[in-house]
Amino acid sequence: MSTFVLVPGFWLGGWAWDGVAVPLRAAGHDVHAVTLTGLGDLAHLGTPATNVDTHVEDIVAMITGRDLCDVVLVAHSGGGVAATGAAGRVAGRIASIVYLDSGPLADGVAQLDLYPPEGRAYVEAHLTDGWRYEPPTWEEQETLGASTLGLTERDKAAIAARMTPQPYGTLTQAARGAEEAAKLPKTLVACSFSLEDVRGLIEGGHPMFAALTGPEWTFLELPTGHWPMFSRPEDVAALLDSFTK
Repeated sequence: MSTFVLVPGFWLGGWAWDGVAVPLRAAGHDVHAVTLTGLGDLAHLGTPATNVDTHVEDIVAMITGRDLCDVVLVAHSGGGVAATGAAGRVAGRIASIVYLDSGPLADGVAQLDLYPPEGRAYVEAHLTDGWRYEPPTWEEQETLGASTLGLTERDKAAIAARMTPQPYGTLTQAARGAEEAAKLPKTLVACSFSLEDVRGLIEGGHPMFAALTGPEWTFLELPTGHWPMFSRPEDVAALLDSFTK
């Protein structure tokens, strides 16, 4: 059986993985869902200084504090930046990294660097107290490219009720750790975009996909929206379970 550490994307806490964690545990796996500082039930711990380094430390602390080894580190969406940094810090404890509708950033590139000018303007207009990036509405998520395919209106209401603002520093601080994690086995699971899209982004030199050409990479597809842990949780669990067979 495997040890999974699950890292949520923007605005989400460890609770987002409940639908995936239950079947994984039922299959006998050891599962640990991280809640990052400033989010979920740790929202009160966020400050203007909360950044990628903070979230890297959260993941590293869970892995080392619980003495976890041979970890399959799973990151959704924006959680990929901190997951890559953490993997670089504790590479000897990581069996592989799984990017769920996500991907790593090259060292020196920040999440906000990928946004077009209108995207940056949107983020800046939705900051509370200058550092808390409020969750967009579902309609805005679609406009920003985060497909809601597979989510019912009830799903959307339940998820939105538990979302918390994202610390702005996690968008503006540059990624680190990609070089240290470079040789680890990695899998990209495409959900809201196709593998053909991925290949096009790789060939086009996109900052999130340009480095995905090495032999350490595997590509899989799980067609749904950008929120697969909610729209297809059992299928996500089954896919992760298949890595251990």
